Formats: sequence, structure tokens, C-alpha cells
Amino acid sequence: MNFEKTPGWLDWYAGPSTPHFRLPPGSVDAHCHVFGPGAEFPYAPERKYTPCDASKAQLFALRDHLGFARNVVVQATCHGADNRAMVDALIHSQGMARGIATVKRTVTDSELQQMHAAGVRGVRFNFVKRLVDFTPRDELMEIAARIAPLGWHVVIYFEAVDLPELWDFFTALPTTIVVDHMGRPDVTKRVDGPEFELFVRFMREYPNVWSKVSCPERLSVSGPKALDGEPGLHNGAYRDVIPFARRIVETFPERVLWGTDWPHPNLKDHMPDDGLLVDFIPHIATTPELQKKLLVDNPMRLYWS
Repeated sequence: MNFEKTPGWLDWYAGPSTPHFRLPPGSVDAHCHVFGPGAEFPYAPERKYTPCDASKAQLFALRDHLGFARNVVVQATCHGADNRAMVDALIHSQGMARGIATVKRTVTDSELQQMHAAGVRGVRFNFVKRLVDFTPRDELMEIAARIAPLGWHVVIYFEAVDLPELWDFFTALPTTIVVDHMGRPDVTKRVDGPEFELFVRFMREYPNVWSKVSCPERLSVSGPKALDGEPGLHNGAYRDVIPFARRIVETFPERVLWGTDWPHPNLKDHMPDDGLLVDFIPHIATTPELQKKLLVDNPMRLYWS
């Protein structure tokens, strides 16, 4: 089946640089996606966008190039609740990938068990209104209750301004919670301002809450140019995100994860070099101990233990 990409869609960067930062052995890219390929795994009719294809083989090639050992493949919204492309990637990973699914209330116990056997370890609830249609909270709570006995967790994707209205729902979930991209903070505001302080309080008061400190390219206003005007992360690219991510890593070192977000869906202004994104890591996890927790110990405990 042929699919025409959304106008203006930016394809992923096909020539990533080799990172200067050497990842700890056993590192996990804990947030990435596969798109299709559409001819094999059609995109959902209700999708909000049509991406470029980004196959499991291309994901695994990037994994090896960057120096990661494992992946956590998160179901892409363009596939809706059809998890076949994600599950196929897990099956072909030789045990080196885990998955996060999107499911509906109609999912059967047998289907959940089959996904668990393939390596799925959680479900994603998306509250970003421009990406998905509204799902009733009672349905989401029902799904959370059904996956809890499997030891799965819930990944939540939302924007910082919406945390107050979502607080009661999030804190009632019966599972571990993993927040995508620090709840998308507005990095033009102060790192110690009330909006980000609320997110820090969320993590402090609820020890079942984890956070991914990923996607500087998605959160940054200053962008990919370093202080000397050249692309690169060694001299200040995405510098406005660093204080936010560093604060979460240093305050909650046992509950943080990092991922590339490859192939970077819905970026509007630039497509990042994934090698340079890896070079962002030592700016936010500044010691070997913090780096090992972020990239190895924490994801292994959550996804492979």
C-alpha cells in the first residue's frame, strides 16, 4: 500500500555522525519508534500524520552505529492501536528490544499475553491533543488495571501546562508511571519556576513516577546551533534544555531514562543528527555513575528484570 507523506514532513537524518561520547557498555536507547514500512504495516486510518518509512532494520543499524546495546520501541501514534510493526521489531531483535504498546479497551487477555511474550512491557497514554483524539479516562484506568498484573507500566505523554488538570488521574494509576520528555517543559521559563517545580513535586511525592530526559531537539528554543554558530553539542547546542534535564537526573538518579526519539516524528524546523544527540548526554548526566544509571541500570531494571 502506498502512503503519501504529510506535506512538509522531515525525513530522519540518514548520515548520523559518530558520537564523541562513549556510551557505557550495555546502554539502552529507551525511547525510539518504527514507522511501517507502510507497504507491510499500513498506517492507521485515523492517524493525524503520515510519516516517512523507518524500518526495524534501519533502527537496529542506528543502534549499532551509536553504540547502544538495546532499544525500547514505543508505539507510534501513526499506527494507532495496531501494534504489529512495533511487535515485529521486538521479535526480530533477538531479545535486545522491549516495547510500549497502545491498546484499546477491547484488547483481549490473550493479546496482552502475546505482546508480553514478544517483549512489550507497558502501554502509552497520549494526552497531546494535536496528536490523538481524546480517550475517556475511565477507559484508560481500566486498561491500566488490566496491565498491572503483568508488571507493565504506563507511559504518559503530555505538555507541562496540562499537568494540573491531569494530576489526579496520574496519581491514581496503579502502576509505575514513565513520563515522556519531562512533561515537555517550556524551557523559556525558569528551571526553578512554578511550572517546572510542579513537575519536580510530582516526581518527589510519587516514587512510582519516572521520567525520560530526552528530546532536547523537541524542547529547545535556542536550537541545534552551538555558541560558535556551528552545529554540534560540544559548545552549547540545545543549551536551554540542559538545566531542566540535569536537575531531574541529579534529583532522581534512580528514576530517569534517555532515548533518541528516532526517527523524530513531527519536527518542524530541523532534523537532528542522532550522533550529536548522544553527545548531549554528558551535559545532563555529568559523572560516569549518573551516566550508567541513566543508560544501563535504570532501563535494565525497568524493562529486563
